[in-house]
Formats: sequence, structure tokens, C-alpha cells
Amino acid sequence: MKEIKVLGTGCAKCTKTVEVITKIANELNIDVHVVKETDLEVIMGYGVMSTPAVIIDEINVHSGSIPHREHIESWLRK
Repeated sequence: MKEIKVLGTGCAKCTKTVEVITKIANELNIDVHVVKETDLEVIMGYGVMSTPAVIIDEINVHSGSIPHREHIESWLRK
């Protein structure tokens, strides 16, 4: 199971990112655990300067926008 963290302060883009990742994972029948992290200290600990940011297995794979479907699919299939 992949551990996915979406970092952000709770903005609409952050919420949508969680929804999109969860939806695509369900469609692909891939087991994921998605966590929405809003603690600024934790976010800064990853060196993230713009949100939403996506952390998969403790690696920052994306930040600053809602990721495109193709990117999410490639992350989930790795």
C-alpha cells in the first residue's frame, strides 16, 4: 500500500487533490492511504513552498497545483 500525503492548509485545491488521487486509485483498484496534512511545521519540514504538495512514500513528487491525471496514474503504478 502506498502512503500518500497531500500537504496544504486546507484550500480548495488541496481538498480537490485528495479527492482526485483517491478517485483515480479506486478506479485503478490500487490500495492507497491518503492523508491530508495541514500542520505548517510538517509542511515546511518537507521544504514545500507552494501547496498543494504530494508526498508519496516520503518523496515530494509534486507541488503548487492540482496534479494531472497522467501524473497521478504514473505515481500510483510505480
